[in-house]
Amino acid sequence: MRSRPSTPTTPNTPPDTSSWRTGASSFPNRPGDWHPLDRSLIGAFAELAAVHAPAPVADLGSGPGAVTAHLHGLGLTVFGVDLSPGMVALARRAHPALRFHVGSMTALDLPDGTLGGIVAAYSLIHVPDEHLADACGEMARVLRPGAPVLLVFQSGDAEGRMRLSERFGRDVDLTYHWRTPETVAERLAEAGLRVTARVLREPVGEEKRPRAFLLAEKPVGLTPR
Repeated sequence: MRSRPSTPTTPNTPPDTSSWRTGASSFPNRPGDWHPLDRSLIGAFAELAAVHAPAPVADLGSGPGAVTAHLHGLGLTVFGVDLSPGMVALARRAHPALRFHVGSMTALDLPDGTLGGIVAAYSLIHVPDEHLADACGEMARVLRPGAPVLLVFQSGDAEGRMRLSERFGRDVDLTYHWRTPETVAERLAEAGLRVTARVLREPVGEEKRPRAFLLAEKPVGLTPR
């Protein structure tokens, strides 16, 4: 069994987004504010992950901990991982009964084959294209055979990116990476994960881009690379 350092210093480490994420407490934090389809798909993921209990579930890019707490409320043993120490501190204050750790989804500090599920909700958009394969490879490495992964991200009809210099009243250097569901599904397949469902929800309210949901699983018999 091998594990990765929680604070990697290799060239595969994505840029630190701490400067903006510490201001992310104004993100929607209550499941009641989520779109009903979002809640239902996260609920479906929870049912699939529950099959692998007591193996824990990881919420990658957990931010203020709303998804982590929701999955806990659905009966899962779950913990959050976020690149930003500020976000981890915020999540710990908001949800003191749950575990949150600083770490990168491209180099998870976890042994092979130990997780009963992974969810990454609206965090993959901050992973640069050159690190996307690393992130998917790490998911495949740490999942138990048969365990599910749910990726949720803003999408569109074409690839692209957007750079911001201000967010939540703070000076930042932040790049959003837009990808089609097909592109992300290809990276998952290359990592050995099997996509089982794809959903594309059109934007509602103040949303500007469609929301993509990819559900995948680690096939039984897949060995870590």
